[in-house]
Amino acid sequence: MALSEMGDGSEQEQEQGRCQEPDVIARGNILESFTESEEIRGLINNLRGVYGDLGTREVTIEKFIVIMDKYQEQPHLLDPHLEWMMHLLLEVVRDNSSPSPLVHLAFKFLYIITKVRGYKIFLQLFPHEVADLQPVLDMFADQNPKDHETWETRYMLLLWLSMTCLIPFDLARLDGNILSEGRSRMPIMDRILKIAKSYLVVSDKARDAAAVLVSRFITRPDVKQKRMADFLDWALSTLSKSSFQTMEGTVVMDGMLQALAQLFKHGKREDCLPYASTVLECLDNCKLSESNQTLLRKLGVKLVQRLGLTFLKSKVAKWRYQRGCRSLAANLQMSAQVPVSQNLVITAVAQAVDDEEEYDIPGVVENVIEQLLIGLKDKDTIVRWSAAKGIGRITGRLPKELADDVVGSLLDCFSFQETDNSWHGGCLALAELGRRGLLLPSRIADVVPVILKALTYDEKRGACSVGSNVRDAACYVCWAFARAYDPLELTPFVNQISSALIITAVFDRDINCRRAASAAFQENVGRQGTFPHGIDILTAADYFAVGNRVNCFLNISVFIASFPEYTRPMIDHLVNMKINHWDGVIRELSTKALHNLTPQAPEYMTNVVLPGLLPLAVGPDLHTRHGAILACAEIAHALYKLAAENNRSIMDYFDEKSLEGLKQIHWELCSRQLYRGLGGELMRPAVCTLIEKLSVSKMPFGGDAVIDGWQWLINDSLRSLPLVSSTSRQQIKEAAVSALAALCNEYYINDQREADPALQGELLQQYISELQNTEEMIRCGFSLALGALPRFLLKGKLHQVLEGLKKVICISHKDVSFAESRRDGLKATAKVCQTVGVKREGSQDQFVCKDNVIQIYTMLLNGMSDYTTDSRGDVGAWVREAAMTSLMEVTLLLVQNDSELLDAKICEQIMCCLAQQSAEKIDRFRAHAGSVFLTLLYFDNPPIPHIPHREELERIFPRSEAVTLNWNAPSQAFPRITQLLGLPTYQYHVLLGLTVSVGGLTETTVRYSAQSLFDYMKKIQNDRRAMNLFCATLLRVFEDNLLNDRVSVPLLKMLDQMLANGCFDIFTMEENHPFSLKLLTLCKEEIKKSKDIQKLRSSIAVFCGMIQFQGDIRKKVLFQLFLLLCHPFPVIRKATASQAYEMLITYSDIVDPDILEEVMTVLSDTNWDAELPLVREKRNYLCDLMNVPKPQLVSKVERGSTAQ
Repeated sequence: MALSEMGDGSEQEQEQGRCQEPDVIARGNILESFTESEEIRGLINNLRGVYGDLGTREVTIEKFIVIMDKYQEQPHLLDPHLEWMMHLLLEVVRDNSSPSPLVHLAFKFLYIITKVRGYKIFLQLFPHEVADLQPVLDMFADQNPKDHETWETRYMLLLWLSMTCLIPFDLARLDGNILSEGRSRMPIMDRILKIAKSYLVVSDKARDAAAVLVSRFITRPDVKQKRMADFLDWALSTLSKSSFQTMEGTVVMDGMLQALAQLFKHGKREDCLPYASTVLECLDNCKLSESNQTLLRKLGVKLVQRLGLTFLKSKVAKWRYQRGCRSLAANLQMSAQVPVSQNLVITAVAQAVDDEEEYDIPGVVENVIEQLLIGLKDKDTIVRWSAAKGIGRITGRLPKELADDVVGSLLDCFSFQETDNSWHGGCLALAELGRRGLLLPSRIADVVPVILKALTYDEKRGACSVGSNVRDAACYVCWAFARAYDPLELTPFVNQISSALIITAVFDRDINCRRAASAAFQENVGRQGTFPHGIDILTAADYFAVGNRVNCFLNISVFIASFPEYTRPMIDHLVNMKINHWDGVIRELSTKALHNLTPQAPEYMTNVVLPGLLPLAVGPDLHTRHGAILACAEIAHALYKLAAENNRSIMDYFDEKSLEGLKQIHWELCSRQLYRGLGGELMRPAVCTLIEKLSVSKMPFGGDAVIDGWQWLINDSLRSLPLVSSTSRQQIKEAAVSALAALCNEYYINDQREADPALQGELLQQYISELQNTEEMIRCGFSLALGALPRFLLKGKLHQVLEGLKKVICISHKDVSFAESRRDGLKATAKVCQTVGVKREGSQDQFVCKDNVIQIYTMLLNGMSDYTTDSRGDVGAWVREAAMTSLMEVTLLLVQNDSELLDAKICEQIMCCLAQQSAEKIDRFRAHAGSVFLTLLYFDNPPIPHIPHREELERIFPRSEAVTLNWNAPSQAFPRITQLLGLPTYQYHVLLGLTVSVGGLTETTVRYSAQSLFDYMKKIQNDRRAMNLFCATLLRVFEDNLLNDRVSVPLLKMLDQMLANGCFDIFTMEENHPFSLKLLTLCKEEIKKSKDIQKLRSSIAVFCGMIQFQGDIRKKVLFQLFLLLCHPFPVIRKATASQAYEMLITYSDIVDPDILEEVMTVLSDTNWDAELPLVREKRNYLCDLMNVPKPQLVSKVERGSTAQ
């Protein structure tokens, strides 16, 4: 419980970094009044009409709940309307003609209102005349405590009874003659007590209302004299006999504890004091602290504090600290008069005379405080929070010396032998004491150091840590102190508290802690007015700004560090607490933050921080070592940039000892074999980052042996990729490649800007040979390494490098599954081309030129047809994505340097392949293809030549919509891309892409792609030339992908939809149209000897759709269907019969009306699951009826090649 838990619902933790101010405001408390009063009145008035029908009743209840729940955060808006709502509902309840279900429904509505507004407010509105008591008691006679459907009725009746039992008359006067008609009636007092006792042990919410009833009824003057002692005896006896080990015992103990806690809260001290010791003794014997039931432990702590308050006289401690006027608005309005008003208040308190004589504090209070201190260490927050409030309340009634002892005991909670629960509870209690003025200024000096430690409390537990709740609660203490103390009291501690809060607000891992610290800082700025640069900092680090962790570490921290009061504390915190954090993300962010903060204190970084980090970089702790190495790298780079800006030498910031320390990091790790195992997965990328940063920083290490050591580490890291975990693999690969590029650029180039030939030959030969490694990850690493090499190392070796990469990119039988290496090979190819540059007449060993441009494009275009799949899915999509990016990069490179190298045929291939990918089914890759397509289309510097149909493309994709078009959304992408079907150059490729989308599985993709295709078909329906061209293209797609299940199965599904939608109606008028004959031939070829159920099912649907074509083809289609009626798979036989039946209903003209009924009867009544001979007999009967040749059984040469 802390700041983030005390605000309204808009201040709860949101997704990291996603919480933006407009969204929070939109979802905050924006209601101004209860606007649905008429609708609610109508629902209540209509209860009599709806209670009898279950469906209508549930709809009415749901409407009522939805309306009421809107006001959960602003329940006070209901206050003007509560009375009439209760009046309408109680009218239903009091009406003797109302049936039981209607009464229960009315009480359910009352409960819903109570749940939103809270029973304490609603309770006061219940009618509580003498005449109401008897009817309420009579209603209990009709209640069944075990009926779980009507608990709301019993709950509301108990609340009503707790109000009516407060009538200011002796209840005995209401009994009258209790010996009426010769029978003895139970007195009203006993009846109410019996009801209360019976409902204290039920398992539903009525138990809570029964506790409220007890607290109000037992404390009546007439009842407490006659029944209070008996009730307490019963409650304590029941409590003693119950066990929290059973569910029944837990329920009973919950009821007793609630009743006792409420009773000691509302009862007068003099009435409860005689029983308090007995209750405390019974409570001690229950050993609730050993229970695993959170609620019981909380109630136990609550009761203990109530007992403690009973033992102590009710008075305000005259020694408590009074700040005076603590209203912020009043402070601002009366700034001149505040000192006077404060003095008046303090003087009045100081001069107050305690009329009551001094009295001894009972010894049992020590037991109470001890139990509350134990409660502060409970494992559950609600128990600790209850104990903290109890500590605050009881301390307020103690003499000054004893209260100080309580504070001393409280500070013992903050030893590092205690758990995080103890620290959290201690923080909550300190905040309570401060808020109540019970923590005197003399104690602040003891408390502040503890709170500063709590603000950075983080205890590692396994792979994570605990302590975010402690830091949150520490922020709450700072918030409470800001409101409690005069600025003069906190002045000595301002710098410490402000720095600690800023550090938590900016550098804490958890969003709720950052926001709590920001809120506490804001409160101190407003209330104290002594925090350095408070307003400026709050403007940058407000509640919403600190919601984004990366923004906090890298941007806000730099602004705040510009104020000298905060610079060193922030740097020290990062070095001491964050670079060794258990979370790797925090370590990396911290080192980047140190990089950004270096310009604020370069001397401090050079003389203090860096020398302190060097021993940690080779220390024993893995996380500290990792963070220290990264920090050394980032600080060194920041110092280099600072030196460059100031035209100073890098050596002005580094002495020999620092340089030697940086060099020794690699040798030390290598000699201790710290690059091995799981720890090596952190060390390798960290040292590679160090290599990169030191190389970029131009450290004077040229010719040193450490360069060979670094090169060995880079090579070894790339070779070790198959051995590391998949989660670390990408990071190690990227770090090694970046380090290689920086290392080569700085240390492998001579004064003539060339490479040493021996080194160049050895390095390239080694890397190119690794491209044929049997391990895919090694191929990936060395491919990217080649792509990262600088131009002087590639000079004269380009052809050799491209040949090596070509072998990586090419799909061969043994490495068909190496999709990732092909992806990285394509990326490397584009990088190499960009590095070496373009020269039309240049050597193919040095430049991209006319001799190798075709080879390069062939390599890249081959990647566009990679559709490899494995257990991970369509891994070929990674290759296609890399190929698209690489094609774009190389094409833009060529057009900017020498556009004549771009061949028209190559441009056509690129645009067609991109159009195909833009029509395919995976949203992400379709969006990437569309983006590349439009980038090439609208590139103006200079325009790309030879783009087919450029004018039509610019009309279909207007330049103004190129950026806003969302290719990820099928509803936006497919209506545009299908228009390319009208462009002959693109038709084949777009149709090929559309095929897998229309015949796919994703509902939205199928719906929008199919609808777009049908719209295009409808547009060309009357254009025979366009139809012939489209159908020829469709058949070519089918023919080219025959037996290629990736395309053919979706194609059959697409054909089924097209036939069903009448896309080929123009051809159904002609007999034996060539399109239908060719289509039938291809379908037969596709399913020949197939055992693919999905493909066979799709073909059945296509055959049934083709029945609409005229001529001899109908007999051929029926023949194919009759073949499938005797397929070896029963599921195919049944599907064929079912779809043939539907076909005959749709196209009844294909069968003679005289035999139609007989054919349909055979299809529907035959058991197609039966043995083949029986099924074949029925099938042949159908052939005879419909005059279709009977399929003949052919002798088999091989098993499984049956033709019937």
